[in-house]
Order: sequence, then C-alpha cells, then structure tokens
Amino acid sequence: MIQAVGKKGFIGLAFYSAVAGAQIAPSANQAFDGLKITLCGTSSPLPAPGRAQACVAVETPDHLYVVDAGSGSAATAQLSGIPLNKMRGILVTHYHSDHISDIGDFNLNSWVAGRPTPLQIIGPEGVDRIVEGLNITYELDRGYRVAHHGAELLDPELGILQARTIGEEVIVNEDGLQITAFEVSHPPIEPAYGYRLDYGGRSVVISGDSLVTEKIVELSDGADVVIHDAMALQLVQGMEAMSRNAGNTRIATVLHDLQDYHASTADLARLATEAEIGLLALYHLVPAPRNAMAIAAFNGGLPDGALITEDGMVISLPANSKEITVE
Repeated sequence: MIQAVGKKGFIGLAFYSAVAGAQIAPSANQAFDGLKITLCGTSSPLPAPGRAQACVAVETPDHLYVVDAGSGSAATAQLSGIPLNKMRGILVTHYHSDHISDIGDFNLNSWVAGRPTPLQIIGPEGVDRIVEGLNITYELDRGYRVAHHGAELLDPELGILQARTIGEEVIVNEDGLQITAFEVSHPPIEPAYGYRLDYGGRSVVISGDSLVTEKIVELSDGADVVIHDAMALQLVQGMEAMSRNAGNTRIATVLHDLQDYHASTADLARLATEAEIGLLALYHLVPAPRNAMAIAAFNGGLPDGALITEDGMVISLPANSKEITVE
C-alpha cells in the first residue's frame, strides 16, 4: 500500500536525506596540515554501549591509515566523516578477532568512496592468511556489487585486498609521513606490533594490545600523543570474583587470564613517568567505564590530563607546532 506524504513528511524526508548525506560525505577538514587522529573504536571484547572495538584512524593531507579494525569501527569511521577515498591501508597490530573483524567493511566503504588502489592490509607474519580468507569470504559479495553497480564505478580489482607482511622497521616513508612498526608484549602472540606515525614534526604512538615495555617507553619519549590500551585491574578482578561467586567459572577464567597481557593503570603511570609525552590517551578500555566510579578507577594514579577516549573523539596535531586539540 502506498501512502501519500504530506508537506511535513517531505520536510522530514529532506532532513533525513541531508543527515544521511552528511554521514557518508568526506570530511570537510581535508585542508588540515598535520596529524588528525580519530578514535573509531575504544572498547575491548567486553561489550560497551556506544563503543566499537579497537580502531584508530590517522590522517595527513595525503594519507589515511587505520590502525586495527574491530567490530563496529567501520561504521564509526563513516559516521565521523573520515575521507575513506584516500585510505592507503590498515595497520594490524595482531590477529585477535576484535582487531580484524571490520576489515571487510572498511574495504567495501573505501572502495565505494573511490579509493584508487587496492586496500593494503599490513601486519606481522600471518597477514597473508587473514587476507586470503577475507578475499574468499567476500568473493561473492564483490561479484554481486560489481554486477549491480558496474565495473566502471566499482573496479573489481580494487575490491581485492592485498597483504603486506612487515617486520620491526620503518614500513612507510613517503610524502612526509613515516610509520615505524615495533614489537610489543601481548603473550602468547608473537610478534604483535605497535606503530609510531610521524608527520610535519608531530607524532603519535599507538600501542595495540601490550604491556608497557622498554620499547614502548623508548618510542613514546618525546611523542605528542601516546594512545595505549588500558585495564582497570581492580574492576576486572571484581568482575572475576562476581563471576566465580555466580558459578560461571568459564567467564571467571577468561577474566583472570586477560589480567596478565594488558597494561594496567599502574603500568601506564610508570610510562608517563619514564617518557616525556604530550598527551597520554587510553583506549581498548578493559572494561570500558560506564559511570563515575569506573572512570575514577582508570584515573587513579595516572597523571593529570590523561585522557579516557570515546568513540568519535578527534585529536588534532597541527604541523610544526606544539598544539594538541581534543574534540
């Protein structure tokens, strides 16, 4: 049954169309010269309302790289207006599911946005297996979309992911951007990597999942922003105790095991003491805080100014300055 739409209905539809268009349009701030960092996912595998899993997007005027792609992060990136047409690659820290599950959506969204080259998935040994599996998984989907929209709009070759295996080294050095991969500690995963991105005299270090190591301290020293995974140990221990008391030993065991391979707030306090950092930002929050008490558990012992990040938060580092803006 087709219903007539009155004047108010047309206004509503027009408003909805404008909002939808804004959500999928490239960012209007493409002229910004510096590092623009968008938190596209700040949660861990423990579910949290309003938070996607781990993902950080880093832009320069000519580049867009995404560090990890956890569940829900591709939608957050698109809704944040990140210009996916200039996406170069996804830097994967390791292959836990909460760091790779949205690779397919990032590939599709940037392909539709007009990315001119195949999307590179860059990571430690094993990335070729991840990419091969995803290419097989999405083969039918790619075919359907090309058949529907045409090869002129969606070049089939641009929908096929490319794998690039890296070591602990400088992996990108082009157009003023340098990206350094470094090994972190997330046992039993070996190797797992973090990344430091330098551009225009500004720098950001992204840990991925790791304990605080001497390498992270070394690479964080002098960095403008360090985005590090963070665990409020007392909260996780409390969740473990509650699960055991409720007889859920399986969940209690998982909560117990994760306590030895994420950085606690005490570890991060040491990092802030030993390295000169412009801004310490916490992400991959275990568990993501939902109230003032939980926020206090993360902030306890950390230096003033440490930032508990939220999805959609933007940190801007203008080139050749000391300014740090958080929106």
